[in-house]
Amino acid sequence: MKRFLILLFIFQNVFPQEIPLNVQKLMKVYPNQIVGYKENKIIFSDKSTLIYDDFKNKNNQELIDNPDIEDQFRFVYSKINKNSMPKKDPGRIRNEAFFKKIYGNSKSEVESKLVDIIWCPKLVHQKIKVTTVNDIDKIVTKLSTELDQHPEFQKYIQNIGGTFNWRKISGTNRLSMHSFGMTLDINIKKSNYWQWDCKCTNENATLSYRNQIPLKLVAIFEKYGFIWGGNWKHYDTMHFEFRPELLN
Repeated sequence: MKRFLILLFIFQNVFPQEIPLNVQKLMKVYPNQIVGYKENKIIFSDKSTLIYDDFKNKNNQELIDNPDIEDQFRFVYSKINKNSMPKKDPGRIRNEAFFKKIYGNSKSEVESKLVDIIWCPKLVHQKIKVTTVNDIDKIVTKLSTELDQHPEFQKYIQNIGGTFNWRKISGTNRLSMHSFGMTLDINIKKSNYWQWDCKCTNENATLSYRNQIPLKLVAIFEKYGFIWGGNWKHYDTMHFEFRPELLN
């Protein structure tokens, strides 16, 4: 028995369980919340777990409505380099339970982690609320400081359309990512949103891509870990969301 236990110990240390690459990305980005992975489950710091991959085949609507954590990586986010119609929705697939574990399970829990910062003090000087989880408030402050050096972007970054707002996405039962304090909507008057343009909520509607946001502005947001809703087939060009795991 003693020999067996020694061999088992050697085997487990020489041949540890392989952690999927995308789980490794999540562990790197959310180090204070995700502490391990075992038997197809992500392990959180409070010792709770969530299934990583449910191994179900899903159509596009099912991916939106009932994704597992692995589905969040289904479509590769490529930094956009031209105003063309994206064919997929990289980053728009979100497992709600996962983000509640990271940022807070309720409005009050998320609110307890929010702070006020002054967005672009020179060009805009607008107070916004962002989460302190994993120092996102500090990251947004650095983003704001860099954008403050670009007066050519002022008309796009002023009149922030929204940060924290615990609510459902219009026309759905899905919780908006604004509920977690890690999302920014820039100037609505300079933005396009697929539901506004098609005057519908039908995911299968034929869409014509529209965008007014300069791609150089988008690149600055991406530099700080924010994906852009203008990089989706179901475009939301005002929307920037902190998802650095999709940019690495």
